[in-house]
Amino acid sequence: MDFEYHTLNFPPDYDGPVVATLIRAPFPARDTRRAVLYIHGYIDYFFQEHLAGEFVAQGYRFYAVELRKYGHSYLEGQHPDFARSMYEYYPDLTESIRHIVSDGAEEVVLLGHSTGGLLAALYADDGPVAQREAVKCAVLNSPFLEFNTTWFKKHVQIPLAAWVSLVLPFAHTGSELSPLYAESVHRDFHGEWDFDTRMKPIEGIPLYFSWLRAVRDGQRRVRRGLHIGVPVLVMSSDRSFFGKEWSDELLRADSVLNVEDIRRLAPNLGADVTYVQIRGGMHDLFLSAQEVRAEAFRVVFDWLALK
Repeated sequence: MDFEYHTLNFPPDYDGPVVATLIRAPFPARDTRRAVLYIHGYIDYFFQEHLAGEFVAQGYRFYAVELRKYGHSYLEGQHPDFARSMYEYYPDLTESIRHIVSDGAEEVVLLGHSTGGLLAALYADDGPVAQREAVKCAVLNSPFLEFNTTWFKKHVQIPLAAWVSLVLPFAHTGSELSPLYAESVHRDFHGEWDFDTRMKPIEGIPLYFSWLRAVRDGQRRVRRGLHIGVPVLVMSSDRSFFGKEWSDELLRADSVLNVEDIRRLAPNLGADVTYVQIRGGMHDLFLSAQEVRAEAFRVVFDWLALK
């Protein structure tokens, strides 16, 4: 599939020049004029060509945005995948939606994965009114609504790191993400998929305390309750796997987030929320085994057909 890449330029920030990248798939032959905007997760970028293909086959125009400092939007000298607030990403979504609407789309579906799912939920709640009016619904694929860690880290270490980031915005520690999830996805290890490990490093990246604070603040908003005014579909695996060594269970469970947190917090997003567990799903349901992702796509398209 031939994708078009469009650079979105923004005013410089504390890292210098800032861009995001809007990616567009070829328009479908049976064009419904409904568009999907895919928002990737942390340490990620858009490489899921099959995801675009499924939506195009259903008559949707497909777009993906690579957020500032991620993927093709990373500029030399920047802190990778870095933000001090989730609000820093709002202009990336706003300009993406403006382009999508100017292309002639009549409706936009936000499709967010993991941290992108958290961002999609926050934006659907209080993004600029003009762009939110174009958003007709949101689909969240294993959204990052809560940190999956110990009580001590969640209630002591992360708040302390958030405080430190106010004084030292680029303070960081080494990557604390296990490489096992990336290894369960990449075909050079145990997975089915190919991706650029320069944009999605297997070993992760430095964990910036400012990023922790940005995510924590967004999750606190979810815990207090959002008021998303459009229908929301939240999907997750049916179980999590917390092992520290390789196991084939990694291919059949969410090894990044606790699915019980997603189930518990999904109702906090708005008045019209549907939660569905996908049996045997990985953290990214659309990168799961073929029969599992086929079920995830069925759930999404059946739900969207009613909206």
